[in-house]
Amino acid sequence: MAGAYGGPEVLSVIDVAVPEPEPNQVRITVRAAGVNPFDHKLYSGIFGADPGQLPLRLGVEAAGVVTAAGVDAVGPAGPIAVGDEVIAHHAPGAYATELVVPASSVVPKPVALSWEQAGGLLAAGTTAVHVLEAIGLGKDETVLIHGAAGGVGLVAVQLAVASGATVVATASRAKHDLLQELGAMPVVYGPGLADRVRTMAPDGVHAAADLVGTDEAVDVSVELVPDRFRIATIAGYERGVRVGIQLLGGVPGGDPGTEIRAAARLRLTEAAAARRLRTVVADAYPLREAAVAHRKIMAGHTTGKIVLVP
Repeated sequence: MAGAYGGPEVLSVIDVAVPEPEPNQVRITVRAAGVNPFDHKLYSGIFGADPGQLPLRLGVEAAGVVTAAGVDAVGPAGPIAVGDEVIAHHAPGAYATELVVPASSVVPKPVALSWEQAGGLLAAGTTAVHVLEAIGLGKDETVLIHGAAGGVGLVAVQLAVASGATVVATASRAKHDLLQELGAMPVVYGPGLADRVRTMAPDGVHAAADLVGTDEAVDVSVELVPDRFRIATIAGYERGVRVGIQLLGGVPGGDPGTEIRAAARLRLTEAAAARRLRTVVADAYPLREAAVAHRKIMAGHTTGKIVLVP
């Protein structure tokens, strides 16, 4: 929980009463909660710093076991019962040991996933689905994915490859082996990026996804992709506005993709259950070390997702 606006130092763990679930709600004992860049942005003040909103409960996704279910607790996959292993997203306040959420936020946890993998699957996964749908990626097209080794990027790479697209993926050289395993053509970012991408995609780039928010990612995408509506960013909003590309997410002028992301949850869990989607967890930290986890994610060099565990 954030008791003030600022950096990770404002985070703390406090005890609060957990209510009984009302109709169409469930209570979950949390086994893992995903850490996402949005969580830090929320208490950093980037979205505003209204003291009346404090303290801020953080987190939007969690995996755990249902311990109580209200009347008519029915989720996207059907009725929910005590003892069900589930993933909750969208789940405000997911940094917790217990959580009450709407039944509509809850889907079954695939047996194939660990708790840590499940806790970090859906925020990144639904964002990846939204990005690829927004840029209209088709079979036999080439897409440039910036920040391909992050949580969203690894899912986007796998979904794009599965759709029949050719994926050029930017990442530091240490992450290239993993991206090659997933079917992408990795390329190191930095000066000369556009020329390196042209060499790898001599027939051109049809679409691009900026998942990292750097000026380089936006500018190289604009240089290589003829149609700016086929470029989307989930982080480079200021630059994106200037050059006229799609802004995705809950920012002014952005497309939150609410319906697309909600519909993607079962698609993602089904793919994970069938082992068609690999979920990579970079690190797991105890809940009391949320500040450490946030400093790690703010550094921007993780491979996959960071999660919190009780």
